[in-house]
Amino acid sequence: MDLKPQDVVLLLSLLTINSDKRSFSGLAKPLFMSTSHAFESAKRAEGARLLTISTAPPSPPKGRGVLFQPNRSNLKEFLIHGVKYAFPAERSGVTRGVPTAEGAPPLFEQFSEDSMLPPVWPSPEGPVRGTGFSPLYENVPKVAMINPSLYELLALLDAIRDGRAREREFAIRELSARIDSK
Repeated sequence: MDLKPQDVVLLLSLLTINSDKRSFSGLAKPLFMSTSHAFESAKRAEGARLLTISTAPPSPPKGRGVLFQPNRSNLKEFLIHGVKYAFPAERSGVTRGVPTAEGAPPLFEQFSEDSMLPPVWPSPEGPVRGTGFSPLYENVPKVAMINPSLYELLALLDAIRDGRAREREFAIRELSARIDSK
């Protein structure tokens, strides 16, 4: 069983929602993926010991649901030490897109440099021009524009995937703090 990049996006999205109780379709819709892809992603993450899935007891008025509980310590270890090797970033030429890594919050406030083009996930709807940076999953630019909390987690992860040492160190501290506080 091999993890796929969208599995990481699904796991990070679970850190941004208030309830552990969801349906697979409820997870899929805000990530612009099919219910079957969300199910497969969750099962791969469970197999990798990054997620625990269990059936929630019925509760009115919603009825039965599924509990998704990320294994925070395993997830943090994988995000900090494994993602950059499993899913390395690729850079490309100048393009329009959504800022990421040091070009996006919360890193932009710490590392803004006027002379450089920011890294961006290529997207025709993106607000800025910058250097192309491969997103973990093709729908990440759309997801980022509707979920600011997930956007920041993905940008921090991109700084870990392909940032300079000081950006990586900041991103590791910030990502760890956010995982621990949720």
